[in-house]
Amino acid sequence: MPTQPSTYQAHINGHPATLSELSPLAFAGFAHFTAMQVRNRKIKGLDLHIERLRAASLAFFGNALSDEQLQSHIKIAVDEGEKDQSLTVTIFSHRGEFTANSMNVEPSILVRTGAPSDGPKGPLRLSAVAHERPLATIKHVGEAGKTYYLHQAIRQGFDDAAFVDNRGYLSEATIWNLVFWDGEAVIWPKADMLKGTMMGIIQRQLERLDIPQRHEAITLKRLGSLSGAAVMNSWTPGIPVTAIASTVIEEASPFINLLHKAYEAEPANSPVLVI
Repeated sequence: MPTQPSTYQAHINGHPATLSELSPLAFAGFAHFTAMQVRNRKIKGLDLHIERLRAASLAFFGNALSDEQLQSHIKIAVDEGEKDQSLTVTIFSHRGEFTANSMNVEPSILVRTGAPSDGPKGPLRLSAVAHERPLATIKHVGEAGKTYYLHQAIRQGFDDAAFVDNRGYLSEATIWNLVFWDGEAVIWPKADMLKGTMMGIIQRQLERLDIPQRHEAITLKRLGSLSGAAVMNSWTPGIPVTAIASTVIEEASPFINLLHKAYEAEPANSPVLVI
């Protein structure tokens, strides 16, 4: 009887990960990652994920796996798993300590897969928290603050939390990018944040659709003048947000539909195996 593909996998440097290899990672805090959804063995925005991994590796380790290596490792997991799945790529170093002599070494790659996800349906209500993620432009591991503020928001009767920087500008949410609507244009927060791969997909497809976009400073006070708000991440191009802190925001269906339309316009690609 043929072996059925497993939804849950973990590969390090292209081979099935052992317990002894995975155990140290439970306590590792110096690594970065990207998360994506695989549908019919294809991935939207694969180029953006590769670009993110390359840039973060250079920033963290002074070295990066080649784009071809990254795609090959991703392809192994895609081919050996279910046709629809979640996939996370984590880049780390086996070295326990970093010194001047231990930098600029080739990092290792952990590829994990699990069940596919489309995220919650929403709408969501967000608390507002004064918080700025360290190294905000990098998707790195070990951020206990995000989970802490999520739990605090739920205890307060919200669904999740949005972050406000030291200038009073909304930046992002715990695991989400924020996006707003003024009735005519899509507005992205102007603040230090992680530019999500979904955000990149939506931005380039909105440009192709000739939909106006702006980057502006968004304060809590300004929320009342906006016509819609949403969050997005690798799960989904848009979940409506109907409140941030005490401000109620209209659920703008045309805005949410526009975000989903932009995502649908993005082509999906299969990772390439390089021999």
